[in-house]
Amino acid sequence: MSEVSCMVYTADEVQEMLHIGRNSIYDYLGEVYREQYPFRVIKIGKQYRIPKASFDKWIQSDI
Repeated sequence: MSEVSCMVYTADEVQEMLHIGRNSIYDYLGEVYREQYPFRVIKIGKQYRIPKASFDKWIQSDI
């Protein structure tokens, strides 16, 4: 596994963590990508990558 892949989650990994459907995760990540809130999302072609530090900070927040 490369160093970069250790720093980001895939859409499938986030989908599994949040226990939501495939269409729902792509809709949600599209919204987050446009706003870059509440965590960062990187889009490469049709693929999303979510920086672990940003996502983990959001998921562990009290808000």
